[in-house]
Amino acid sequence: MSPDGAFPSVSGTPWPGISYFCSTREGGVSEGPWSSMNVGLHTGDRLSHVQANRHVLRRFLPGEPVWLNQVHGCEVLDADQSLMDLSPGSPSVVPTADASITMQRGRVLAIMTADCLPVVLASTDGRALGVAHAGWRGLAAGILEQTLAALHQRHQSAASWRAWIGPAIGPRHFEVGADVYAAFVDHDDQARRFFAKAVSGEKWLADLPSLARHRLERAGVDSIELSGHCTYSRPDLFYSYRRETETGRLVTLAWLDAQSSQ
Repeated sequence: MSPDGAFPSVSGTPWPGISYFCSTREGGVSEGPWSSMNVGLHTGDRLSHVQANRHVLRRFLPGEPVWLNQVHGCEVLDADQSLMDLSPGSPSVVPTADASITMQRGRVLAIMTADCLPVVLASTDGRALGVAHAGWRGLAAGILEQTLAALHQRHQSAASWRAWIGPAIGPRHFEVGADVYAAFVDHDDQARRFFAKAVSGEKWLADLPSLARHRLERAGVDSIELSGHCTYSRPDLFYSYRRETETGRLVTLAWLDAQSSQ
């Protein structure tokens, strides 16, 4: 559930000074394949429904989310330095990036997904926060490492870091080809253990959440929690682009609380 327990969502272990959760597909007004809490503007859903869903979501947040135009890249937005108008319903001014960071309390960071990994990163002292969108392309290209580096730059005195890897497609359903296998294994032989040979010939089943945990561990993140939720196998709770290409988007939201306990 969301931090106040009122909005249909999933989260992880409570973090001092930080609130975070991932929405489910429950609690909104969208219909058909987008039913019901779709927050994606470019999914084919009615604009009025998406705006209504975002309005419902906004009631549980301390501020307007910093929405991103996600492109499976490695760009990290420093939300505290951005002077753009991030008002809802204005996609033309939404910055293109696949991660964002903040040290401003109450600034809500947002990542949309429908099988890709939503990852929340924070300093354990509750002063610096980042969120990242990691599909296989972004993960292989280093989006998590880039986000952590940007956080290090902002909060150089941070003693340690933690991460939460939210709902994403699970290893039993993420079948990939030789290109995806090579993107990881060619640069890191240890990544082999996160791929299982599929029955259908030259294919592998990839464990994307575990690949992310592996990369975060190598980058020096001390505490990493996986949600354990597979978006593909839970059509009642989550959207999945692999399961249905016409579908909605979940959103993972995180912010630094107004008063840190540390």
